[in-house]
Amino acid sequence: MSKKVLIVDDEKNIVDILRFNLKKEGYDTLEAFDGEEAVELALSQNPDLILLDIMLPKMDGFTVCRKLRQSISTPILMLTAKEEEVDKVLGLELGADDYITKPFSPRELMARVKANLRRLVPAEQVSADKSRVNKYGDLTIDSDRYEVRRGEEIIELTLREFELVKFLAAQQGTIFSRESLLEKVWGYEYYGDVRTVDVTVRRVREKLELDPANPQYIVTKRGVGYYFNK
Repeated sequence: MSKKVLIVDDEKNIVDILRFNLKKEGYDTLEAFDGEEAVELALSQNPDLILLDIMLPKMDGFTVCRKLRQSISTPILMLTAKEEEVDKVLGLELGADDYITKPFSPRELMARVKANLRRLVPAEQVSADKSRVNKYGDLTIDSDRYEVRRGEEIIELTLREFELVKFLAAQQGTIFSRESLLEKVWGYEYYGDVRTVDVTVRRVREKLELDPANPQYIVTKRGVGYYFNK
């Protein structure tokens, strides 16, 4: 079954370009031209990925992202014509998986889309004989439920945050550079901004750690990268 991508942008020419490139790669598309319509379609049509512009009528992209993250973990790739660092960081802080700045090449766009959709593994493709629940101290990582628990408490993570925790935990003590994490977790071999990794790690720590300023699980090796503490 074809993956379904929701395009959210108030510029018709941008929507047309995105639709053309997505359909050429075999994806189905939905289109929304304002923030309110985007929220309605995202919640009713269950797209596999959302391309979300920041500057929208009725409700801006930041607000849309925040509202959607209250109920769904669908990958969100934010589109912005702005280069300001604050816009990029704010989108990630609100739960977006990544951002891409206009103007972008179709090649870069499709690389990002494919990388994000590769993270979605249908349940029926999961090997039944492989352990899908793993414990690390008082943390439990349940890959069937895409869920992390600290004791009995469920930690609400986005799909990307979950994948980051799962990847680092599976290789405890191994230090990964930000560039390596972009490749291994985000699936970007040559696209992407390493600041995306830093912001995502910070978000995970705020949710996972009892004291985010002194992390117990995801630790920084200064000048090198991040690792999951044994």
